Amino acid sequence: MDNQVAIYVALNWLAVFCYVGATIANVGGVMFRKEVVEQRSYWPAWLGLTAHSVAIAYWWSIVGHGPYMAPSEVLSSDAWITMVVFFIFLRFFPRIKAASVIVFPVTFLMIALANFYNPGIRALPPTFGSVWLVLHIAFYKIALGTLVIALAFSVFYLLKNRRAALAWMERLPDLAGIDLYAYRFTGFGFIFWAIGMLAGSIWAYKSWGRFWGWDPVETWSLITWLLFGTYLHLRRFFRLNGNRAAWLFILCFIMSLVSLFVTSHMGSSIHAEYFK
Repeated sequence: MDNQVAIYVALNWLAVFCYVGATIANVGGVMFRKEVVEQRSYWPAWLGLTAHSVAIAYWWSIVGHGPYMAPSEVLSSDAWITMVVFFIFLRFFPRIKAASVIVFPVTFLMIALANFYNPGIRALPPTFGSVWLVLHIAFYKIALGTLVIALAFSVFYLLKNRRAALAWMERLPDLAGIDLYAYRFTGFGFIFWAIGMLAGSIWAYKSWGRFWGWDPVETWSLITWLLFGTYLHLRRFFRLNGNRAAWLFILCFIMSLVSLFVTSHMGSSIHAEYFK
């Protein structure tokens, strides 16, 4: 068993080193407008994603359940989904390429943090044996990945809208385009978050006999979803845009991090037992 854990940890650290290399090359290539360096930064990113995928699949085969039982598994799978979501959207929206300067560091920080938690085997509780749980978790993770992209464009807007904008930002879309990407990817995240909540309520009914119990995780998740809904509503019907929209999104994103990574550790939450 110790050998299996060692192999899993080694694969994770290989992924971390690849992501670090990709981040350094990518940020350097973007900032100094070295397109060849930026393009080659995707090689270690793909290598890291491959090692990361093997690590998750290997650990899944050992513990017999998906990566959602312990902090190490949760953070690792969040990092994996974030990178995968970015590459999928990049295929269809090539102009989001610069978002890699946010996505790559976020990915490597999450998996690096995961490596500092004990990856010990956790038995799967009976309430976890449901497809609704898988959908519940998967859509929240997808939501996080899309919101990280929206975060990148909100930050880009604030940086490019300054009087002395950085030279490398000339390659980005104009301010209206950056603002639109932030808005649209927030919309993606809002929809995925809603589906995650809905699947979670069905899972809760099958597990505990109720759709909603005002558990801290449920409550904060609803608050976060309503905040993103408010952001989208203000943008759609009250023409909120520019710096105010970017700062409002950043506030909403911080709330989403609290909802995903803090409330599940509250002792009063029935979810807390699953993340110790």
